Amino acid sequence: MMTTPELPTAAELLAALPRVDDDAERRLHARLAAAALDAGILDVAFRTVDTPLGALLLAATDQGLVRVAYAREDHDRVLQQLADTVSPRVLRAPARLDLAAREIEEYFVGRRTRFDLPLDFRLSAGFRRTVLAQLPDIAYGTTATYAAIAAAAGNPKAVRAVGSACATNPLPVVVPCHRVVRSDGTIGQYVGGVDAKQTLLTLEAAA
Repeated sequence: MMTTPELPTAAELLAALPRVDDDAERRLHARLAAAALDAGILDVAFRTVDTPLGALLLAATDQGLVRVAYAREDHDRVLQQLADTVSPRVLRAPARLDLAAREIEEYFVGRRTRFDLPLDFRLSAGFRRTVLAQLPDIAYGTTATYAAIAAAAGNPKAVRAVGSACATNPLPVVVPCHRVVRSDGTIGQYVGGVDAKQTLLTLEAAA
């Protein structure tokens, strides 16, 4: 009786391919990103940057920085949200984010007190967007209360809404929601965690 030879599995086929070293893979990826950018099919570029608070995910559209995310937010989940809400054409393309990464590194070593980056606020709308517009006016090394920001945003009674706007800030660190604290002097919650918020406030106070 004749028997049919077993076909190799996909894993066996992949294992037979020559291994690509990490540098070659990075070069290939950089060429792919550059080609996508040149072809106008790269809508969201992303990279990560190491900070004292762990790796931050940075994502940018052609309009500017659109998302900064802490690891606790789950970077894979954040990228999926960007694909769902901005564009499915998302690619790791560090070059588009070199300036943002450099400014964040400068901030964490105390050599930068405000960011000079184009920002894309499309992930925030309505009153939340109005609140975020107030936050860069809180000077480096100082704080403002949720109540004060509500008043500055034109609705003094919307203290809880200010808290929601800060909690959903798509651009933490760069848009300094960490400088908004409670009226009783406690620091309140933060998208990166209370410890991260305290670290940022301590960093700025020491500068």
